[in-house]
Amino acid sequence: MNDRLTKWIGPALLALLALSGLYLVFMLYVSGQTVVAGVGLFVVALMVYVYTAPGAYSYRYLFPGVAGALIFVVFPMVYTIAIGFTNYSSKNLLEFDRATKYLLDETYQTEGQTFGTTIHREGSEYRLKLDNEDVALSFVTGPLALKKAERVVAQATPTGSSEVALGDPLELRDIIPLRNMLKEVIVKLPDGVELTMSGLREFAPVKKLYSKNPDGSLTNVQTGQIVKPNFKTGFYETAQGDQLAPGFKVGIGLDNFRRVLGDESIQQPFLRIFAWNVTFSFMSVLLTAAVGMFLAVLLNWEAIAGRNMYRTFLFLPYAVPGFISILVFKGLFNNNFGEINLILDQLIGVKPPWFSDPTLAKVMILIVNTWLGYPYMMVLCQGLIKSIPADLYEASALAGAGPLTNFFKITMPLILKPLMPLLISSFAFNFNNFVLISLLTNGRPDFLDTKIPAGETDILVSYTYRIAFGDSGQQFGLAAAISTVIFIMVAILSIINLRLTKVNQQEAR
Repeated sequence: MNDRLTKWIGPALLALLALSGLYLVFMLYVSGQTVVAGVGLFVVALMVYVYTAPGAYSYRYLFPGVAGALIFVVFPMVYTIAIGFTNYSSKNLLEFDRATKYLLDETYQTEGQTFGTTIHREGSEYRLKLDNEDVALSFVTGPLALKKAERVVAQATPTGSSEVALGDPLELRDIIPLRNMLKEVIVKLPDGVELTMSGLREFAPVKKLYSKNPDGSLTNVQTGQIVKPNFKTGFYETAQGDQLAPGFKVGIGLDNFRRVLGDESIQQPFLRIFAWNVTFSFMSVLLTAAVGMFLAVLLNWEAIAGRNMYRTFLFLPYAVPGFISILVFKGLFNNNFGEINLILDQLIGVKPPWFSDPTLAKVMILIVNTWLGYPYMMVLCQGLIKSIPADLYEASALAGAGPLTNFFKITMPLILKPLMPLLISSFAFNFNNFVLISLLTNGRPDFLDTKIPAGETDILVSYTYRIAFGDSGQQFGLAAAISTVIFIMVAILSIINLRLTKVNQQEAR
């Protein structure tokens, strides 16, 4: 019995995972994410094949890692690059079909009889009662959930033919929280007339604002104006070029990349930010390596008492979560109330404007990043120093060499080569050190001579974030193009890192 039960656990678990995956794929497809749904369906199908086909048995242990890499690494990378070739933005969010449907669903109120409306609770749902005293007409709708703002068509029937007993109407204070949901309700009368909300206690007749023509254009029923889709701009446009919202996504080729490289409003801040990005990454690596190496050499000196205690205290900055340290330093560097300015004011009578002066803001960032990064370099250097043969230092002592000679002639050359790939990795990490910039300065102070918001302390990744999600119009396609450029830069650094690692391995042999 136990053997039979064990035999069915695997297939049952696979079936459960497959059904869950298919449900997720279906929900993604319904929400309009066709590409994401396609990738999800491919992964689910591959999972079923790998765990059911006898010929794929050897791949069963590799599949979780491969699937994770496809879903969380390869797909986001490819999807981001693909977005860079589109006009995807806050103005062009929808696919063409959804944008068309949105316009076709728009309505306008027409002249006609209005109905006073009361709302009656029925359990967890609601019914609408519509009355027109002028013609003595009264209707009641079926039960409505009114839990979220989505388009709902409610069929109304005359109250005389309905046997529903309505409770007391809701008070105005109870109707107000339902306002957004009620705006999406279309009440359809028996004669086909449609009503929508025109006030908190009133529904009025409406008609579709647009009708679709055989050539794909739309006609504004109210004005007679014709609008046509422009697949270059991603908008329905009038003959005069006026654009109708919402827009839709279209491919624009290399336009975003041309903007990055050729548009002066983007190019100017981009080049300045890129220069600071490289400087910030290089100086961060240089300072953290210098401080870490100095402390490692110092703590390797056997004459120092309590070296283990010093190592523990000096390693603490690395043990504290980085975002906490950044926020603490943000308070310490506060222009008016920070402890650093209070001490400087007492000692030399100055209170530097750390967050408003571009140079001081960059110095502050380097100071904080050095504090966060030196423990890692210190630990690495300590381990590398331990691997240096003691005979070299003994021979150096016999030759009369001092500590500085030992450091520059023995210690640094011997630890620099194995440390170099890690320094390059650190450079790549700091090149995309979004958390530090976002939490400490948020890229500010801003440039005063640029159209697109950008800051003196922005690095490329934070600049991209501000373009995509900040106050410059949420230009996702442009941000994706910049992200692609950053990806290429980091990929080049990774290739250099791999080459240097390979060279070091060959030299070690």
